[in-house]
Amino acid sequence: MKVDAFDFTLPTELIADRPAVPREGAKLLVVGEAISDYTVADLPDLLRDGDLLVFNDTKVIPARLRGMRRTAKIEVTLHKNVAADSWHAFAKPAKKLKVSDIIDFGRGFTALVTDKFEGGEVALAFSASGPALMEKLMEHGEIPLPPYISSLRAVDEQDKSDYQTIFAKDEGAVAAPTAGLHFTEALLEKFAAKKIDMVTTTLHVGAGTFLPVKVEDTDDHKMHAERGFLNAETATKINAVRARGGRAVAVGTTSLRLLESAADEKGIVHPFEGETDIFITPGYRFKAIDLLITNFHLPKSTLFMLVSAFSGLETMQAAYAHAIAEKYRFYSYGDCSLLYPKL
Repeated sequence: MKVDAFDFTLPTELIADRPAVPREGAKLLVVGEAISDYTVADLPDLLRDGDLLVFNDTKVIPARLRGMRRTAKIEVTLHKNVAADSWHAFAKPAKKLKVSDIIDFGRGFTALVTDKFEGGEVALAFSASGPALMEKLMEHGEIPLPPYISSLRAVDEQDKSDYQTIFAKDEGAVAAPTAGLHFTEALLEKFAAKKIDMVTTTLHVGAGTFLPVKVEDTDDHKMHAERGFLNAETATKINAVRARGGRAVAVGTTSLRLLESAADEKGIVHPFEGETDIFITPGYRFKAIDLLITNFHLPKSTLFMLVSAFSGLETMQAAYAHAIAEKYRFYSYGDCSLLYPKL
């Protein structure tokens, strides 16, 4: 499909630079046979007993580093862990770097450029490894807020908690699974009281999720791979819920992409450990997901293509037009939607 089919115009003032307070006070657009306005706090009443919420428990690391290559200032955003001491990263300005250069982040923490790729991507080997490297990132790095937020304001201490879900435990993401940002302990208690079950999986979200689609046709776009984990117990639970008529509700496109990667053609979810570069566009047949909770995405993005595949392009165009007219807040810190599949 032509990428331009997924374009729309968003007023800048609708880009959220802070999450709603309280988090479950965010608006919720329900998109099914009709389009209806609710809040996230209404979700327990919108779902059914026996449904299953599938969350992503990845934890965002301080993956943005600022250093020096001799006299040149360099910023890198890590996006893919390839070894105990090595990451792929997006560098700015990448043209100032060549293989064998050393970036100095201060206090004895450095990285060697071991390779260069297209699109400003580089391979880095750090002077620390494993847990020691994570300690250095905590000391030197900052939370890598998406460019549409960091262009509005500076990253601050509040973002360290705001940009993590309450499920975050498995370190490795460089972007938050943002649909999960709306959930609080009080909301989870309401789900439990209604016998709506919950499980977690892990997909380490990479910075590639924010890369613009630069091709004219979706067939020519290459997705960045992300690493995911889904254990046997969780797979069994998801299959059992769906077998007895319950619905698997993916909280976020990351959970959806992992489950679809782990499912066979019959819709049976299997344990999964590895990388996925699944790219979902209209025409895709969903196998493992019944409902989707997700934030509002960028125009011409792979995520807007995904939700258009799930609910239908015309339906999502109408839903986004409604959200803009009603002044919903967009993107990572913004409001969210509950999507039903295309009929």
